[in-house]
Amino acid sequence: MNIYTTIQGDMWDSIAKKVYGTENAMDALMKANPQYLNMAVFGAGVEINLPQFTAQEAASNAMPPWRK
Repeated sequence: MNIYTTIQGDMWDSIAKKVYGTENAMDALMKANPQYLNMAVFGAGVEINLPQFTAQEAASNAMPPWRK
């Protein structure tokens, strides 16, 4: 599993966009990093685990769960 080191002001959706090109990967990031679920805005230097995330998963996550 790869690691992303945060910069000041990173948020789950911005990390997902930087790393995977879509905010839809935010759920996968959060599941891979349960120890940080209480953080909305990260400080610098936090190491985030980056799970595998495919284009197929991005398509399936395009709708919010309440719309499926």
